[in-house]
Amino acid sequence: MPNRTVTRIALAALVAFGAALPAAAQQKLQIAGNFASEHPSSVAVDQVFKKELARLTGNQLQADVFPAMQLGGAKENVDAVRSGTLAITWVGAAFLSRIAPELEAVSLPFVFANRESAFRVIDGPVGAAIDRKLQDKGFISLGWMELGMRHVTNSKTPIRGMADLKGMKIRLQPNETHLSTFRALGANPVAMDVKELYSALEQRVVDGQENPYTVIAASRFGEVQKHVSNSGHFFDFIAVVASKKAFEQLKPEHQKAVREAMTATIGYQRKLAADQEAGKLAELKAKMTYTEITPEAREEMRKASLPVIEDVKKRAGADLVNQVLAEAAKR
Repeated sequence: MPNRTVTRIALAALVAFGAALPAAAQQKLQIAGNFASEHPSSVAVDQVFKKELARLTGNQLQADVFPAMQLGGAKENVDAVRSGTLAITWVGAAFLSRIAPELEAVSLPFVFANRESAFRVIDGPVGAAIDRKLQDKGFISLGWMELGMRHVTNSKTPIRGMADLKGMKIRLQPNETHLSTFRALGANPVAMDVKELYSALEQRVVDGQENPYTVIAASRFGEVQKHVSNSGHFFDFIAVVASKKAFEQLKPEHQKAVREAMTATIGYQRKLAADQEAGKLAELKAKMTYTEITPEAREEMRKASLPVIEDVKKRAGADLVNQVLAEAAKR
């Protein structure tokens, strides 16, 4: 880890706990993410959260925003928040799933038809149950942004269905549901932090990866990948979590301000992500070969991944998974 990163995280420890500050002094919270600066989540945190937090607290509480892995990769940010040396992070939900396996219940393959059904689940009782589990592990959940529907890219061949995935080395997030799904589809999945991904693709350490169109575009993966397909195998969330240690040291009115500011930020981010999706796909089509996966081919993939859902019930709890399936099936 670069020395400047260590220094920033050390400073974050002081900031997160707000030690020895007079009541009227200006206090800063550091919030870090691994998404590129132009990604909708980073834009929302910088343009909305920072301004709203200052406004709601009369500038007594301000946010220092560090996107694009400036304070380390996703795992490092999660670990720093859990230990209390970083106040807040926004991170792909998969990076919390090994701490709170219940998150795998909302990572199921080919379950969410669209963003509306996904948000109906995460904004309801299922999301509240996951929030409680996260609190037990040292996090305060501040809400859920859109990461989006995930799609496959690779450097070898157009993906039209399962046969094209056979043996392909695909980078995935460290989420057992995601990894098991791609094993069921015949691929060779590899868990890897996003900070290593661009170079791994460039050097052909892995053949491909899967992400929403907004991430593929913002991370410039089209520079090192030839093919993109509309696989839509998972809908994914960005978890916004605060350190329980740091959050509970804030004054009650500042805790309320953090929650209100992030609620506004999440609303803005979800709209921005939805508005940008088509445009980002058009950008990718200009650089890469785009291949449609037919409904029939996607249905074959869905059926092949059904055993994964039964395995998730063992890790995340059958009741929670069944609740997700029931909610997602509503029209």
